[in-house]
Amino acid sequence: MTFTRLTPSILLILSFGFSPVVSSGGVRAGSVPANQQAAAQSAALTNEDIIKMVQFKLGDAVIISKIKTSTCRFDTSTEALLKLKEAGVSDAVIQAMVEASAAGSGASETERGPKSTADSNNPLAPHDPGIYWLSKNDNKMVQLEPTVYSQGKSGGLFVSAVTHGIVQSKWKAVVQRPRAQLRIAETQPEFWFYFEEKSHGLSDTGFFTKASSPNEFVLVLMERKKNSRELIVAQSGAYRHSVGPRSEDVIPIRFEKVAPGVYKVVPERPLKPGEYCFFYAGTAVTWWTASTGKLFDFGIDTEN
Repeated sequence: MTFTRLTPSILLILSFGFSPVVSSGGVRAGSVPANQQAAAQSAALTNEDIIKMVQFKLGDAVIISKIKTSTCRFDTSTEALLKLKEAGVSDAVIQAMVEASAAGSGASETERGPKSTADSNNPLAPHDPGIYWLSKNDNKMVQLEPTVYSQGKSGGLFVSAVTHGIVQSKWKAVVQRPRAQLRIAETQPEFWFYFEEKSHGLSDTGFFTKASSPNEFVLVLMERKKNSRELIVAQSGAYRHSVGPRSEDVIPIRFEKVAPGVYKVVPERPLKPGEYCFFYAGTAVTWWTASTGKLFDFGIDTEN
């Protein structure tokens, strides 16, 4: 019997079970085609993937970790977020989806393209804590800067007592400018409130305690004077006192929670031309201990 001597290259082929043949394009036979690699890399998490993971009862920590380490292609429109909520997706996971969608989590610069400058005008994108107006004219978001007011007073306890409470003592928040800097040409403007869930950053705009909901703010009409604007925040008479803006100055609002710490707020009725502000209701509770504070003001310039 004749034995053929095996060369080292043949032994290598028999040992590993593949041929070192190289195609004319330079791709080793048996390797994964480039288009398949690209397809695998471009596979991204979608809303449907998140819903499937929730249905299989994966924990929030697992899902959020997957979001942070994956390329994501989420639909974060208001309608899509509501569908996620209906499917049982938690607020924590929805927030992670919104943040990933805004930041392009998991995607390279090439996949994302140039960094978008429109994120700051997307109400579902992350924003610094505060109150923003979403302009219907150009879809831009404008932050309401807090305005400092000083404490004013009219009347007095003595006068109130002498008149048996007929003349009441009034405490006012006084802003030393007749017009707000932000002017809005809409009768029912849309506002967005962003609260910092952990540290309640929106509450840092005044001396009041923590705030976490628009329900803790009131929209009020301010009285315009020659050189200032005023808002009555407390009244006291001989036999009774009241704290907070007067009911005739308060404009009812309706709000919708669209994500953790994110709310859309609109007036329930059209606003007449004038000076307005969002005033933190908790401020009035301590009106007698503070001489200054902050409010979020704006003006309406359009007729109904």
